[in-house]
Amino acid sequence: MILQLKKLLLLVILPLVLLLLSLLIGSSQHIGFIELCQRIGLELGLYKGTDTTVSMGSMDTILWQVRLPRILLTFMVGAALASSGGTLQAIFRNPIVDPFTLGISSGAAFGAALAMLFPLLSVNVSAFLFGVCAVALTYFVSNAGLKTSIIGMVLAGMVISGVFTAMLTLLQYISDPYKLQAIVQWTMGNLHTASWSKVQNAFLPILIGLIILVLLRWKLNLLALGDQEAIAVGVNPKLLKFVMIGVATMITASAVAAVGVISLFGLIVPHISRMIFGPNNNIVVWANISVGGSFLLLIDDFSRAVMPFEIPIGVFTMIIGAPLFIYLMRRNEINWNS
Repeated sequence: MILQLKKLLLLVILPLVLLLLSLLIGSSQHIGFIELCQRIGLELGLYKGTDTTVSMGSMDTILWQVRLPRILLTFMVGAALASSGGTLQAIFRNPIVDPFTLGISSGAAFGAALAMLFPLLSVNVSAFLFGVCAVALTYFVSNAGLKTSIIGMVLAGMVISGVFTAMLTLLQYISDPYKLQAIVQWTMGNLHTASWSKVQNAFLPILIGLIILVLLRWKLNLLALGDQEAIAVGVNPKLLKFVMIGVATMITASAVAAVGVISLFGLIVPHISRMIFGPNNNIVVWANISVGGSFLLLIDDFSRAVMPFEIPIGVFTMIIGAPLFIYLMRRNEINWNS
C-alpha cells in the first residue's frame, strides 16, 4: 500500500513540482522564488507591497509569455513522444521500437522541413501527412504475404527512416542560408522559439491522442499477449493496431512539427516507466505521460541553467538520457517480460 502511494505521488506530484520550479529558471536572473511568490500574492490579494525587483509588466512578460508557454510545450512534447514510443513497443512486442525506428519521426521531420522551405501546407499538416506516409511505406515494405514480421517491420522502418533522413539532407543542401540555419537548428530539437501559438497548434492533436491511448490502455495488454489471445477475448487486433499506430503517428508528428526532432526520447522513457511501475500498460500509459513530460522538462531546465546560451534539447536528451538509461538498465537488470 505504501509503495503504491509513493508511485501515485510520483505520477502526480512530481510533474506539478517541476512545472512550478521551471518557472524560476531562465536567462533572466531577476525573477526567483521570492518574486514569484510576491506576484502570486498580488494576484490573490495576499501581498500589498509594490517594491519588487522588476516591474509587474516585465515580470508578467517573462513568466507568462516566455517561460510558461515553453514549459507547457516541453511537457506536452515529452508526454507525446514517451506515450508514442511505449504504445509502439507494446503493439510490436519489441523493446527497440520507437517513433524513429518505424520512420515516423524522420517522415514527419521531412514533411515539416518541406513546409518550411515550400509553404504550400502548414508545418503540422505536412508533418502528419509524411509521418503517415512513412508508416505506410514501412508496413508495405515489410509485408510478406498475409503476415508481417516484427523484425522485418523494424528493419524496414530503419530503411525508410534513412531514406527520409537523406531527403531531409537534400532539402538542407538546396535551401538558402537563412532557411538552412532554421532547418538545422530545428532538426536538433528547438524549444527556445516556444510560443502560445505553438502550444495551441500542438495541444489539441496531442490531447486527443493521449485521451485515446488512456481509454484503450487496457487493450495494449491484450496485444502484448499476441493476436490469437486478443481474438479469443473478442478484440480485433488489426483494427486496434491500425488505430493505435495512427494515434502514435498523430502525436509524434504534432510534437516534431512543434519543436523538431528529439532523438531516442521515445525509446528511453518507456523503459524507465516500466522499470519503476512494472509492465502493466494500465499504469505504464499514465506513467509515460507523467515521466515523459517531467523528464523532458527536467532536461530542458538543465539546458537553460547550465549555459548562458541555448543548446538544442536533442543534444541533451542524448548526453543525459542515454547514460542514465544504460545505468538503470544495468542496475535493474531489466528484461522485456517482467
